[in-house]
Amino acid sequence: MRLTSFTDYGLRVLMRMAGAPDRAFTTSELADEFRVSRNHLAKVISALAAAGLLETRRGGGGGAMLARAPEDIRLGDVVAALEADQALVECFAVGTNSCTLTPQCRLKARLAHAEAAFVADLNRGTLADCVYRPENA
Repeated sequence: MRLTSFTDYGLRVLMRMAGAPDRAFTTSELADEFRVSRNHLAKVISALAAAGLLETRRGGGGGAMLARAPEDIRLGDVVAALEADQALVECFAVGTNSCTLTPQCRLKARLAHAEAAFVADLNRGTLADCVYRPENA
């Protein structure tokens, strides 16, 4: 399995915020720290907020912070939310599947089971298990 960079950045954001759960982070601040595109990170933060994982505030003193305690955020749920629009394989993509093997494919069920097991295993841990605090913070 491979996660998208979108999910990778989302996990980084959450891990970093878990290291200082009582403060708000700006998109620019995190983008600079992670050396990633501010625009891309803004989309990630928006998706995390839409999933109920972050609270955001605009304006002076604004930013984003965790909406829940790190121990209440399951890692598999985060990955599932951020990867929701990404089909593991083409035949999982409703409406765009053109695989000619689909009608009699015996692999699809195994892949679905493996994907569910991956998320379930990640859900054995929480964000609290992956807190990141930079050395210079």
